Amino acid sequence: MSLMIKGVLRDEDWLEAESQDGEFMRLDSQFRNWVTADGAAGPSGEGGFPAEPGRYHLYISWACPWAHRTLIFRKLKGLEDLIGLSIVNPYMHEPGWTFEPYPDSTEDHVHGVRYMHELYSRADPQFTGIVTVPVLWDKRRDTIVNNESSEIIRMFNSAFEAFTDRHEDYYPEALRAEIDAVNERIYENLNNGVYRSGFATTQKAYEAAYQRLFETLDWLEERLSRQRYLVGDRLTEADWRLFTTLVRFDAVYYSHFKCNQRRLMDYPKLWAYTRELYQMEGIAETVHLDQIKTHYYGSHAQLNPGGIVPRGPEIDFDAPHGRERLG
Repeated sequence: MSLMIKGVLRDEDWLEAESQDGEFMRLDSQFRNWVTADGAAGPSGEGGFPAEPGRYHLYISWACPWAHRTLIFRKLKGLEDLIGLSIVNPYMHEPGWTFEPYPDSTEDHVHGVRYMHELYSRADPQFTGIVTVPVLWDKRRDTIVNNESSEIIRMFNSAFEAFTDRHEDYYPEALRAEIDAVNERIYENLNNGVYRSGFATTQKAYEAAYQRLFETLDWLEERLSRQRYLVGDRLTEADWRLFTTLVRFDAVYYSHFKCNQRRLMDYPKLWAYTRELYQMEGIAETVHLDQIKTHYYGSHAQLNPGGIVPRGPEIDFDAPHGRERLG
């Protein structure tokens, strides 16, 4: 990632902009418009972004768990032919995400720019904030619609129903209160908790994040011992929001972010649950562990100055999961 102030790329460490008293504090995403079926305004932002085939383009990194969510929903809802895709290089050095050639990454298919920050300044010449992925781009209005993953997945879940034959609802109205509550706990303590552990700059901040993280993993292990998915027997967005953290845990967060009390594989229910989700149709192709490891170990010089990417661990996501009996 990189830091921009009033449209100008700055030399300051982006991590310093997201730290307070030794604790990593993730800044809010700033482009918050919504694609809707009829173009009406969504829960935030302005209207004028109707769902149309070919109009929108998604920018992701294979490595980023937030971007991974959006890629999964693009797959689940059958939107690949409706929404284009560009994939950044896994290395993130100055000046941030780049489209420089790398195996399984792509060029910028919309504007052909070299750096992600060029798209942000194109959308807002006075942009101030952190340049992140995912980004949902509107090719007609030539701007960023939204760069908040939790909102992009809800757009993909519902806005394009007229153009796809996949109508499974991952945020059903009857379950929304429970989904939101589960999401909140997992986001604060696990999705973002791994970063709070890894990017902490004081022992106190690290240990507080570490404790909350493993308390949450213990809570999830117990919850999944009595039901198949996070909200009963129905697969919802809460499961996919959790999955993108779990699938990275043993390969990256356990060692690189010092989340090393237990591995994911030491939680029988969570580990089986992760394998079940991984083995669902189309999901394995969204997981690129090589790029995940290359990004984290190769881009965070403050944590891994040598940039050495470990060869292990060996992780068999294709092993039988045995969770069918919980259905």
